Amino acid sequence: MTGSKKWTQLYPESVRLRFDISPPTLNHVLENAVSRYPDQLAVVFKDVNKSYAVLKEKDENLASALKRIGIRKGDRVAMMLQNCPEFVAAYYAIMKVGGIAVMLNPMNKAPELSFYLNDSGAETMIASDAAHEILMSLERTPLKRRIWVHAAGSSPAGGHGDLSFERLTQKGEQTEIPAAPIGPDDTAVLLYTGGTTGRSKGVMLTHGNLVANIAQHDEVYRDVLVHGSERVMIPIPLFHSYGMTVGMNLGILQGSCLILMERFQLEEAVQLIETHKPTRFLGMPTIYVALNSHPRIQACGMDNIKICHSGGAPIPVELIHEIERKTGVTIMESYGLTECSPGVLGQPSKQNRRIGSVGIPLPMTDCKIVDLETGTREMPPGERGELIIKGPQVMKSYWQRPEEMALAFRDGWLYTGDIAQMDEDGYFYIVDRKKDMIIASGYNVYPREIEEGQYEPPAGREAVVVGVKDPYRGETVKAFISLKAGAAASEEEIIQHCKSNLSAYKVPKLIEFRPELPKSDVGKLLRKVLAEEAAGGKS
Repeated sequence: MTGSKKWTQLYPESVRLRFDISPPTLNHVLENAVSRYPDQLAVVFKDVNKSYAVLKEKDENLASALKRIGIRKGDRVAMMLQNCPEFVAAYYAIMKVGGIAVMLNPMNKAPELSFYLNDSGAETMIASDAAHEILMSLERTPLKRRIWVHAAGSSPAGGHGDLSFERLTQKGEQTEIPAAPIGPDDTAVLLYTGGTTGRSKGVMLTHGNLVANIAQHDEVYRDVLVHGSERVMIPIPLFHSYGMTVGMNLGILQGSCLILMERFQLEEAVQLIETHKPTRFLGMPTIYVALNSHPRIQACGMDNIKICHSGGAPIPVELIHEIERKTGVTIMESYGLTECSPGVLGQPSKQNRRIGSVGIPLPMTDCKIVDLETGTREMPPGERGELIIKGPQVMKSYWQRPEEMALAFRDGWLYTGDIAQMDEDGYFYIVDRKKDMIIASGYNVYPREIEEGQYEPPAGREAVVVGVKDPYRGETVKAFISLKAGAAASEEEIIQHCKSNLSAYKVPKLIEFRPELPKSDVGKLLRKVLAEEAAGGKS
């Protein structure tokens, strides 16, 4: 598979292109870390510090409690928590009893929660008591019990089927947990995503998928990251596949200290960098935009960070250059999707990093770019097409969606719906989503290419480009732009800048300035919201 691919020559000689994936399950990942680093810090969160030994104790006590209340192998247990030590303990406790963790966003609304709970069949929910009102308002769901994580000083939430996380994780009556017959092919996590097709659906990731993906990342960074020594700052949600895998699970595989933020707050993030001196940092473009604007960014200690990951959305090249000039860090852009646990492409090394590219396939991953019309003809270097993927990190299936599986998979390849191209050296570039492509006067227009250019003028901060219906061109290009603090620009200036750098058919005909562009709870710019507004004529 990857052995004959040109990109394999870009990895350092020490990186193995093929290896046995070990350990077999996520349970073993935590057990190995505890046995090797029992007294080292596992989690730092606000004023709470927990060692690996303490984390194991909380994990085992909760697993015992889950067993007592009837959780068995294959049962779905929903988790609705912001980043906190309880998230880590709950996640691994569910794994220990053979359950399937259903990862839910704490910002979900009642209709979304009702759909996820009914679709997954989860009868147990572990949630913050901040979600008490919305969860108690739900009707006609399979929930039988709720385990509440209480904020400091709050009272346990009362009600039938309500339990306290803190009480369940204290020492007390323990139920022996026999080794559950859990293997690499057993489903560990259910993550809901819009995926490559249609409405939201559950992505089934197995123990084997998730362990393979952290093993792949560990192999790539084997010359940079030292097991038992790293400090990983995680300001992105653990309920998101990027935070879960590249942050939490990879961190625990490597015996790292996880520096958790409940949610990203700029001033708090800078203080944590100053205080805890992380050696690895997980970010998204919106986080790097915010950090880049902070007056202490050059002196807060970011130069201690060995690797700044960037994922979840494309990061503008000019932003990479600017933040690296200020701090001396190296931003390693990558690409993934929930269906792949999520990592697929990454930079082979700091020395062989190519800015603007999302890198090359991770070890034991194969990627191709195929034509957009039939999806069967492999495109030569430099030509655009749809990215398709094979590898041990690719999901088991969509939960109870055989029709969706048939659409997403062909001949063992996952069709991503992303338009990409590969250069002569084997580096991959994500151009856009197939569904976001604009067809103006018969020409294909890729929004990302135009958006990238808006970071170059002194005034530009963030941009989203969408297509709007046009009676003559079919579609025309509209750009939503937010400006840097204190900056000014006119429509004419933006259009003239685009004319200087883009073909005429790509130049936006409509410009709308916004103080802020809408973002998801994990920090992604919401193109869909702006496209719907543009289609409805809203401003």
